[in-house]
Amino acid sequence: MPDGYRPDGKPTFLTLNEIENLVAGFAAVGTQKIRITGGEPTLRKDFTDIVRIVANTPNVNTVAMTTNGYRLQQHAKEWYDAGLRRINVSVDSLDPKMFYQITGENKFDQVMRGIDAALEAGFERVKINAVLLKGLNDKDLPRFLHWIKHTPIDLRFIELMETGLGRDYFNAHHLAGIDIKKQLEQDGWLYDLPSADDGPAQNFSHSDYQGRIGLIMPYAKNFCASCNRLRVSAKGKLHLCLFTENGVDLRDLLQDASARDELIARLHGQLAQKKETHFLHQGITGVTKHLASIGG
Repeated sequence: MPDGYRPDGKPTFLTLNEIENLVAGFAAVGTQKIRITGGEPTLRKDFTDIVRIVANTPNVNTVAMTTNGYRLQQHAKEWYDAGLRRINVSVDSLDPKMFYQITGENKFDQVMRGIDAALEAGFERVKINAVLLKGLNDKDLPRFLHWIKHTPIDLRFIELMETGLGRDYFNAHHLAGIDIKKQLEQDGWLYDLPSADDGPAQNFSHSDYQGRIGLIMPYAKNFCASCNRLRVSAKGKLHLCLFTENGVDLRDLLQDASARDELIARLHGQLAQKKETHFLHQGITGVTKHLASIGG
């Protein structure tokens, strides 16, 4: 975050052994794709080891990550060799000045070199995440489109979501993703049918462009109907949704592989309680004060 992030209390993050037991438990009940995200996951000095553990877990077919891209140029090949196959890089603007204004970091060129390194390393998919912000980067769409005309990357425009501490910011900068969707359809972009492991984005392709565009629109009708995601925090809490609940602790069952059956039983029990939808469209933001506290 531009001003840093200080979690409540002293952080005691999951160990490699706990992560191994966690991922193995999820994989045993059908999870095939794991995304390592944050915050910034590469701040962990053992990040490559985490990738290797996840990639070597039976039944896990895809290992992905979301990153700010600051370390991508230096480590792209290393992470690929460890088993990482998909990368999402946060780039909220292709204007270096606006990038600095949004992120608080003057690292636009560094991030772009990292994206080039990821493409060269041979990743299956390189995606760019941009949060749409009215009055900030909402004029960047033509520049983004020019970029993907000859570059095989996926652009994902994410609609700003309101959190408990962000109502004023939301009201000032929220831009409806449905308006972008209408513009794309008018310009000849076609909707792509999703595959089984796709996330919440609606993806669009165009015959004149090598890249694709994805829209994540949490305020759109039926957004949650196809939700296939669960999140476990860096401290071992299972979150059925980014919003609405405090999370359920799994850490007591991650110390040893002998607790696998009990872990699986807890996962099944919690999944049965997953709500049908979030309530953002009603202005109910749940207990999450800001997404950095949960790693969103």
